[in-house]
Amino acid sequence: MGTKRSSASEAEVIDLLALEREAWSAGYEAIAGIDEVGRGCLFGDVVAAAVILPRDWQLEGINDSKKLSEKKREALYEDIIANAVAWSVAHMDAKAIDELNIKQATRLAMKTAVEQLQVVPDMLFIDAEKIEVALPQKSLIKGDATSQSIAAASIIAKVTRDRLCSKEWNELYPEYGIAVHKGYGTKAHYTALDEYGPTKMHRRTFLKKWEETKTQLTLF
Repeated sequence: MGTKRSSASEAEVIDLLALEREAWSAGYEAIAGIDEVGRGCLFGDVVAAAVILPRDWQLEGINDSKKLSEKKREALYEDIIANAVAWSVAHMDAKAIDELNIKQATRLAMKTAVEQLQVVPDMLFIDAEKIEVALPQKSLIKGDATSQSIAAASIIAKVTRDRLCSKEWNELYPEYGIAVHKGYGTKAHYTALDEYGPTKMHRRTFLKKWEETKTQLTLF
């Protein structure tokens, strides 16, 4: 179970709850943090998470999921889902991303995650986005580093997607090394694309420059 941090770390915990306390003081009770992961990947879904944490609950070591070790994220993930008032995840696949564009697909994933919550929130804290729902919301730049609710959503989304990369997606396409690079545009990923070509889970709109290069090479 989450516990309070002490000494110098305590200031960081209080700062991560400052926005939540302001909202609670204004009369909001169920604050949902929303974040996504996988926006910049060449392969796979963009995954959004929404989470409502108990009022005044503080989680030790929470921060932007990208700055945490995998072991720490996994531990925090288990703590969050065990204590959350409500949480959910939603995915948008490569086909939807190509059809809608990544920004709109991300917003739709966030909206779906909110709508799937078993408790209806009365305030949304969203990392750098606005979504089309009839609820009060705040778009917070670098929200996963300033709001505990968004940081928790970031961890849920990151662990969910990383598990898909390491298991299900990697088993489907073992030659691409998805478990290692998580679908991002690394040198190893592009090398695999050069050898095997894109899969149905690759975002073709993200591969336009690569495909143009391949086309140009075939002309010589």
